[in-house]
Amino acid sequence: MGPMPRAESNGIELEYETFGERGGAPLLLIGGLGTQMISWDKEFCELLAGRGFWVIRFDNRDAGLSTWMDRGGEYTLDDMAGDSAGLLDALGVRAAHVVGASMGGFIARLLPTRARNGSSSACGRSRSCWVPQTRSTRNTSGGA
Repeated sequence: MGPMPRAESNGIELEYETFGERGGAPLLLIGGLGTQMISWDKEFCELLAGRGFWVIRFDNRDAGLSTWMDRGGEYTLDDMAGDSAGLLDALGVRAAHVVGASMGGFIARLLPTRARNGSSSACGRSRSCWVPQTRSTRNTSGGA
């Protein structure tokens, strides 16, 4: 296997990999803090590609084989959303479904504010989340 492709984005280089046919519905997978793109299992990406998606996974800045910032270099989640938007632009993607894990979920929520292209849908996944108690989410069965 040769080197993965890289794309210029937001003043840095991002290492990325795609699965499936380019004509499929684009699906951008954004990893969490310090995780590499391989945290999105190859089999999972292939499964999604088999269902008609063009899956794009990548290393965030300061992770894996993407650009590492100088020590003390500060950046924000908004900057990282700009990285994701720039990657989609570099790949010629006008709109994409976006899934983020942990910190990637926060980036996914910010992406529509930075993207020149559109976001078809966004979803975050995390090991912990807070759901406010509302009438529709309160457990009324008496169980925990």
